[in-house]
Amino acid sequence: METKRYIGIDLHRNCFTACVRLENGRNYLSEWKLEDLPRFAKKLRGSDEVAVEMTGNTRFFHEAVAPHVARFVAVDPNQFQVISHSVKKTDPNDARNLALYLAKDLLPEVRIKDKTEAQIASLTQTRDTLVKLRTALKNKINNILSAHGIPVAKEALSSDKALKAVLEMPFDEMVAIELQVIVEQIRALHQSIAKLEQTIKERGQQLKGHHNLTSIKGIGSLGASILLSVIGDIHDFADEGKLAAYFGIVPRVQNSNETERSGRITKRGSKLGRTTLVQCALIAKRYSPYLARYYDQIKSRRGGGKAIIALARKPRHHLSDLKERLGIRRFLELCSGGGGLNAGPDGMLDTARRTRAR
Repeated sequence: METKRYIGIDLHRNCFTACVRLENGRNYLSEWKLEDLPRFAKKLRGSDEVAVEMTGNTRFFHEAVAPHVARFVAVDPNQFQVISHSVKKTDPNDARNLALYLAKDLLPEVRIKDKTEAQIASLTQTRDTLVKLRTALKNKINNILSAHGIPVAKEALSSDKALKAVLEMPFDEMVAIELQVIVEQIRALHQSIAKLEQTIKERGQQLKGHHNLTSIKGIGSLGASILLSVIGDIHDFADEGKLAAYFGIVPRVQNSNETERSGRITKRGSKLGRTTLVQCALIAKRYSPYLARYYDQIKSRRGGGKAIIALARKPRHHLSDLKERLGIRRFLELCSGGGGLNAGPDGMLDTARRTRAR
């Protein structure tokens, strides 16, 4: 019978340190070049467990190692602060700590999404970066015009016609050159963002649940692709509350003794996913009188910011109602592509009522 081994890996771009910990507590350290990863994988056993901190090339390491071991753990470095706060920050010590806490099953684990989801997620992050850069450049143009006494609304610079009009304005030579360079960059970003969005829409259709999400009013092909790339495997979430917490749209809670306090939303998880969810909710209320009334009621009492988050959380309760009628297994099938939701947010409630009537 093979001895159980727990292997901690301190991974770098071109090398890694491995610490093999046996059940009797003995540690064996070794240094490896990243180019020798196939040879390292051949030395692994089917009963081994491997732990690696989540870094830029962890997926590459996972694809080479995971098929050869019983368990592969990607560790969240933000939650596992034994290494980051250690006063002895060396590669062997880091690998030794990973192996030790892996043996005790005390490591905070990170999900590793499949290849398609990870690639789409990378595209969406690149698009988000370019959109923010484009916004910054538009703000720069707005600042220049404002400094010369020309007030222009920010949204007025969204069209190519408006950018052309800016270049035709009479300015000093240096200001004109600056504006010309900025406008050229904005136009180039327009093309790059459009190309990324087209790819995200096309590739996103391959994800499970894409058709179901796009059947909900307010969620288009781009929004559905972003949300699914953020969510990953829907079966990783026990219920809709866990999913809402993953998006960071649940309130902070502090309960101690007889004191109970609820604060602002946590804003944990993917900011891009949370922003997309809010934008989809704002679009959905245009088509649903029910959601529009709900948004206006919250806004009149608590303000627009809280109303937007409440609106983003509202479809979650519709899904919860549907889940209670159909059962958790059917609910997960709907989210993962096993059935259609050919209705808007109000339509989901109608579906639940028809199910209850049967």
